[in-house]
Amino acid sequence: MVAVPGRRDRHPVPDLRVPPRWRLIDRSAPTRRYEDAVARYFEAWNAGPDALAKAVAAAWTNDGGYTDPLADVRGHEQIAALIAAAHEQFPGFVFRLSGSVDGHHDTARFSWELVSEADGSAPAAGSDVVTLDGEDRIRSVFGFLDRVPAGA
Repeated sequence: MVAVPGRRDRHPVPDLRVPPRWRLIDRSAPTRRYEDAVARYFEAWNAGPDALAKAVAAAWTNDGGYTDPLADVRGHEQIAALIAAAHEQFPGFVFRLSGSVDGHHDTARFSWELVSEADGSAPAAGSDVVTLDGEDRIRSVFGFLDRVPAGA
């Protein structure tokens, strides 16, 4: 409680100062942890057939998962199959980061677009939240679709 000069009632005013552990973290110091994990994520989503398994293994933990409104898969093999199916459905498209990556503790969030290499159109877009392990590999992805092409 804080003493208020000139006030002598029986109900002291609570101390509303922010405790040191609750002060905002200095975000001016750049961190590459989240950006690097998300870069590996996009490398996997944009990998060709020959590099796909290796890219998935570099980005995800062995038991890692991917969940969005259209899919719920676990493990490298299922994640690679999901990515391969996306390439089959959208040939000539690549996934790219839209905006910046934001993260704290073991969690990061970011937005993405599915972009045509031919004309730059982006028929699909969304936002993902990823959790990382101690080696900054993805344990889980929770995807949200903001824009989906007709028929998808």
